[in-house]
Amino acid sequence: MLWGHRNNYQAYAKGLEEFDRHLPEIISLVRDEDLLIITADHGCDPTTPSTDHSREYVPLLLYSSKIRSGVNLGSRSTFADLGKTISEAMGFQAPIKGESFWLKVIRGVQ
Repeated sequence: MLWGHRNNYQAYAKGLEEFDRHLPEIISLVRDEDLLIITADHGCDPTTPSTDHSREYVPLLLYSSKIRSGVNLGSRSTFADLGKTISEAMGFQAPIKGESFWLKVIRGVQ
């Protein structure tokens, strides 16, 4: 809110760099049974004239010993896909309207 919604692209960039510096530390805490998901609730480009949600797409990165690397998930049609995927990864079927991509990323499943 302090950077993207205020069009402060310099602070936005510094925030991303700071997060990137801490990523190895975060990854070192991920256990074999864990699934790390990095995403955002909405896009907000600090270089546009708008101070509102100015991007439709957000990044979605997954990290786990259980998943295959290099899987392109493409553009998802809804954020609900992530909720459906999380429920499947945790071993239950939640009544979420979305399409799970868990079987696409999990190791040993084609």
